[in-house]
Amino acid sequence: MKRIILLTLIALTAIMGFAAKPQRPKMVKIETTLGTIKVMLYDETPQHRDNFLKLVKEEFYEGVLFHRVIKDFMIQAGDPESKTADSLAQLGAGGLGYTVPAEIEFPKFYHKRGALAAARQGDMVNPERKSSSCQFYIVQGKTFTDAELDQMEKRLQYQLRMKEPFKYTEEQRVVYKTFGGTPHLDGQYTVFGEVVEGFDVLQKISEVKTGRADRPKEDIKILKVKVCKK
Repeated sequence: MKRIILLTLIALTAIMGFAAKPQRPKMVKIETTLGTIKVMLYDETPQHRDNFLKLVKEEFYEGVLFHRVIKDFMIQAGDPESKTADSLAQLGAGGLGYTVPAEIEFPKFYHKRGALAAARQGDMVNPERKSSSCQFYIVQGKTFTDAELDQMEKRLQYQLRMKEPFKYTEEQRVVYKTFGGTPHLDGQYTVFGEVVEGFDVLQKISEVKTGRADRPKEDIKILKVKVCKK
């Protein structure tokens, strides 16, 4: 009897230990014609994480273009129409017929350099700030001074209708001052991951020559997107 109880306790301990084991964050490699960018997806934004992983599994992103590139701002991709578009097509309106509910976790996740976020339609037609089913952008951004961040705090407080004065943490200020980002987007788009490798590729893409509607003059294509272990 004692042996049975002991074995049961050992089994329960093993099960509890397994259940308590933290899950590794999901990592995804985005292979492009200009190099590879590796991103980490946040578990705190599960609907965006799972939707992105679903599209990766379906190989949806293979062949899409970075159709909108703005230096010192961001690079955007994911429009399905870009797979077959000619060089004169204006892109950015394509989707998959659904949206993803907003999961805006600000100020925890903000638009630092390398932030992975979901594109969306503007507030006038999309007051709930639902995300595109497939289009995303990666922040390149620029650095800001303390004075500029002071003004940004006031702007965000007004835009987000905060009752209390908003202040970035000291850590966030250091990031925006030394590493860069796009703070004017904070709190308005769902940030669901971040770049962990390939900042040089992000830089390279952000500096390409662009034409009408900020589309690169030479196509920058996503060749493959795959989940990786680390």
